[in-house]
Formats: sequence, C-alpha cells, structure tokens
Amino acid sequence: MTRVRLKTSNIAPALDRKIKGLETVPKSGYDHFKQITPIDKGNARRRTRLQGSTIKADYPYAVRLDQGWSKQAPKGMVQPTIEFMSKLVNKIMRSN
Repeated sequence: MTRVRLKTSNIAPALDRKIKGLETVPKSGYDHFKQITPIDKGNARRRTRLQGSTIKADYPYAVRLDQGWSKQAPKGMVQPTIEFMSKLVNKIMRSN
C-alpha cells in the first residue's frame, strides 16, 4: 500500500493566486476588445460595455465590424479577443 500525504497549506495559496488572476480575465478581455474596435466617430467604442463577464457591443453595425468590414480591424474583434484571453488564461494557469 502506498500513502500520499498532501499538504493543503501549500496548495491553497497557489489556488487563491490563480483564482485572483482568472478574475481579471473578463476586464482584460473587455479592454482588449475595446482597444481593437475600429474608431471613426467613437460610437462603437463608447457603446461597448462589460456586463458581468459579458462584452456587449451595443450598436447596429457590430456584426459587420466583427466580420472585417473595417480596414482598421480586418479580423474583427471577437476572434482576436478570444485568442488574447486564451493566452492570458494559459499564462495565469502556468504561473506559480
């Protein structure tokens, strides 16, 4: 028989750090999304909101912008933001 003793006192602080890091992801994703949103008169950026952990682009042409309609954001905003957030989560999970 093999016994494994796990010291939870070593694990809890590490988990707390990861949880705190993960809590920053929605706001960081929102900031990134807003930063890469094309700007003409500023309406799209002004009407982009973070509600809870959801980024809301509340303007009628949001889908067109996300489909690459603007030369300022040929890849749109959603996919680059997902990639940004994925990298951020991976970085947080790899950190000590």
